[in-house]
Amino acid sequence: MAFFIGIDVGTGSARAGIFDEAGRLVGSAKRAIAIWHEAGEIVEQSSSDIWRAVCESVREAVQAASVTADEIAGIGFDATCSLVAIGEGGAPIAVGPSGDPERNIIVWMDHRALDQTRRINATGHRVLSYVGGAISPEMETPKLLWLAENMPQSFAAAVHFFDLADWLTYRATGSTARSTCTLTCKWTYLAHEKRFDEGYFRQIGLGMLADEGFARIGTEVVEPGTPLGNGLSAEAAAELGLRPGIAVGAALIDAHAGGLGSVGGRDASGAATDAARQLAYIFGTSACAMATTADPEFVPGVWGPYFSAMLPGLWLNEGGQSAAGAAIDHLVALHPATPAARLKAGEEGQSLFAYLEERIAALADRMEETVRLAAEIQVVPEFLGNRSPKAEPDARGTIAGLDLSENTDSLARLYLAGLCGLSYGARQIVEALAIQGIEIDTIVLSGGAGQSALVRQTLADATGLVVAVPEAPEPVLLGAAILGAVAAGRFTGTGEAIEAMSRLGNEYRPAGGLSRRIHDAKYEIFLSLQDEDRRSRALIGSVLAGS
Repeated sequence: MAFFIGIDVGTGSARAGIFDEAGRLVGSAKRAIAIWHEAGEIVEQSSSDIWRAVCESVREAVQAASVTADEIAGIGFDATCSLVAIGEGGAPIAVGPSGDPERNIIVWMDHRALDQTRRINATGHRVLSYVGGAISPEMETPKLLWLAENMPQSFAAAVHFFDLADWLTYRATGSTARSTCTLTCKWTYLAHEKRFDEGYFRQIGLGMLADEGFARIGTEVVEPGTPLGNGLSAEAAAELGLRPGIAVGAALIDAHAGGLGSVGGRDASGAATDAARQLAYIFGTSACAMATTADPEFVPGVWGPYFSAMLPGLWLNEGGQSAAGAAIDHLVALHPATPAARLKAGEEGQSLFAYLEERIAALADRMEETVRLAAEIQVVPEFLGNRSPKAEPDARGTIAGLDLSENTDSLARLYLAGLCGLSYGARQIVEALAIQGIEIDTIVLSGGAGQSALVRQTLADATGLVVAVPEAPEPVLLGAAILGAVAAGRFTGTGEAIEAMSRLGNEYRPAGGLSRRIHDAKYEIFLSLQDEDRRSRALIGSVLAGS
C-alpha cells in the first residue's frame, strides 16, 4: 500500500499528516511557527522558520505512522495566502520596516496596504469583477504595490514573489510553477483565459511586472495536483527524511485544501453527495466559505468566480470572515472573568472554550434552548473588517447588551453570543449566494475551531441548514494528501481521489420552534448593527475630515 503526505501551513503552525489510499490518517505531527506583529497592521513571518517546522513535522509524522520513506508515494502542500519574497539563490528579502531579511513573508492578515487597496478599487477595472467587485488587502497585488512604493530596493531585489503554498512546492522541488488556485484567487490571474491582464497591472502602478512578462510572479501555471519538476529534490529529501523523486503536486491555499478534503465525499451510507449544493466552511483563525458551480456566477462582495481554483473545470465562489477563531479569542479576552476561567480550565486539563461549553451545557436544559442564554447579547465580530459579502475592511466589531456581570456564566454567554455572530456572518454569505441562484442545502464544516458539538449545532440553527462533518479528523491535511495522491498517479484526477479518500460523518440539523425565532430575531439585529457601524464610521469620518 502507498501512503501520501499532506502538509498544511496555517497562521500559527505547520502540520504533516500521513494518509493511506483510503484516506485514513495513520500519523501526524505539528510545530509552531513564529509570527511578528507591529504597528501599522503589519504581520510577518519567516520562510526559513516555516521550512524548519515543515521538516520537523514530516519526520515526526512518518515515525508516528510507522511507515518507511520508500512507502511514501506523493506529497501535497497547502498554506495561507501569504506573500513570500526571495532573492538570488532563494535568499529571503526583507518586506517590512524591521529590515530583517528573515522576515520575508507578508502574512495574509497583514493590512498595511489599505491605502493601496482603496486606490486599486477606485480604478473599477474589469478584473475586479472576478474578486466580487473589490480587491481585498488580504490579496497580493495591494501588498506588491505597497512594497513597490515603500520598499523599492526590496521590490527590485526580489527574483520571485510567491504565494506561500507555491513557495513550499518551489522549496521542495525547485519548480517555479504556480497553482491556478493561488494565482487565480489572490493574484488576479484569469485562469479561464490563461493570462494576467496587463492593463490592470499598468493601471494600478505595477506595470513593471507586465514589462517583465510576469516572470517574477508566474509564467507557468498548472492545476492543483499536477506533478512538479522531477519530484522531491535531493536537498529537500534529505531535510525531510524522505527519498528523492517522490511526486509533489501543485498546491492549494489552506482553506481550499479543506474544501477538497470535505465537499463531494460520500455520505455515511456510502452514497455520493452533490458538491454543487454544499458549502465548504473552514473555521479556523479566519473562516472561508466556498461554493462550486458549473458556470461562472458573479456575487457582489463574494470573491470569484474563479475557474479551476479548487475542483478542476468548475468555478468557485469564496466568501468568509477575516477573523473567526481569532475574533472569538479577542472577544473573550475582553471579559474580566477570562483570566480566572482560563486558570480553572487548565487545572481541569481543558481548553478555555471546552470549559465554557461545559458551563453552557449546565445552564441550558436542552441544546435547542441554548441560544436563549445569549438572546439579549448581540455580537458582530468583525474586528478585522468584513471580508464578504460587504467587502469592507474598515468595518469593526460591535457588542450590545452587556451588563456589569463579571462571573464565569456571564463570560460563557458572551462566548455563545460570539459564536452566534460568526454564524450569522455565514448566513449572510449563504443568502448572497442564493440571490445569484447558488442554492446551498448543506454546510460541510471543518477546521480546528469547528470541532465542538456546540459550534456545529449553533451554525446549523443560525443558518437553518444541515451541517455535516467530514469523517476525516483533519480534512485540510487530507485535501493536501489528495494532491499528493493525484500527483503520484494513484488516481486519474481529484474527483476519483475524493471518491476514494473522502467521506462525510455526523450531521447536525437545525432546530425549529423558539430557537429558530430567536436566531431570526438576532440575525435581524446583527444586520442592523452592521448598518449602524457603517453609519457611525461615515459620521466620524466626515467630522475628522472637516477638522
